[in-house]
Amino acid sequence: MKLVAVAAGLSSPSSTRLLADRLAAATLDHVDAGVEVVELRDLATEIAQHFVTGFPAARLAAALDTVAAADGLIAVTPVFSASYSGLFKSFFDLIDKDALTGKPVLAGATGGTARHSLVTEHALRPLFTYLRALVLPTTVYAASEDWGEEGLAHRIARAGTELARFMTSTGTEATGSSPGPGTETSAPGPGPGRIPAPATAPDVDTTAAIAPRSLHGAITSVDPTDGFGAGLVPFEQRLAALSRFSGGARTRPAADS
Repeated sequence: MKLVAVAAGLSSPSSTRLLADRLAAATLDHVDAGVEVVELRDLATEIAQHFVTGFPAARLAAALDTVAAADGLIAVTPVFSASYSGLFKSFFDLIDKDALTGKPVLAGATGGTARHSLVTEHALRPLFTYLRALVLPTTVYAASEDWGEEGLAHRIARAGTELARFMTSTGTEATGSSPGPGTETSAPGPGPGRIPAPATAPDVDTTAAIAPRSLHGAITSVDPTDGFGAGLVPFEQRLAALSRFSGGARTRPAADS
C-alpha cells in the first residue's frame, strides 16, 4: 500500500511539513504502507508554468501521478487569508477530476492562531468533497500554541487511526481481483500492523460521523445488538402512532393543553 502526504509549507523548516510527517507516522502505527511526501514548495515554478503552457514538467507530472496512485492521502496546507494557500489550491486544480474518487483523504492545516481552526471544515472538506474523495471525519488543525500540547497529539493519533482503517478497507476492495467462475476464495488475514477491516467492532466516533441513516430511524452500518443508536424510534412505530389521529375527527387527549 502507498501513503502519500502533500505538504504546502513555504518555509524550511516548516510546521506544515512537520504536521504532515506526524500524521503519516500516526497512520503507519496501524497500517503497513510505504510513504512518499510531495513538497509543493519545490514544485511552485512548475505549477505556475503548467497553468500557462498546459503541459506539466517531468517533476510535476510525477507528483500528480504519485497522488493519483496513493491508497491514502494526507493533505496539509498553511492558512492564508483564512483559507488554504494559493499554492495548495493550484496543485489540486491540476489533479485529474477522477484521480481522488473514493480515495481516503486526511485534511490538515497549520496557522498562527486558533481562530482559524475551522479552516479544515469550511475550506478543505468542501474542496475534497467536490473531488469525490472520502474526507475523514477527523481533520487536524495546529496553531502555533498547539505544538507540544496533549490535545494536538490526541487528534493526530485519532486521525491516523481513521486513515489506516479506511486505507485497509478501500484498498482491499480496490485492488482485489475478481475470482473466476467456480473459484473459491478466502479473505486474507491482516498483515503486520494492519487494522483488521470491517470484521472488528465499529469505531463509535467514526461510524457516527459517516454512517447513513435509513428511513427506519436506525443506523444501517452497525450491529443493533451492541446498543449503539439505542433510543431511536422505528419509523413504522411513529407512523402507527400518527395514524390513530388520521381519517375522521381528530380528538385531543383530555390532559393536553
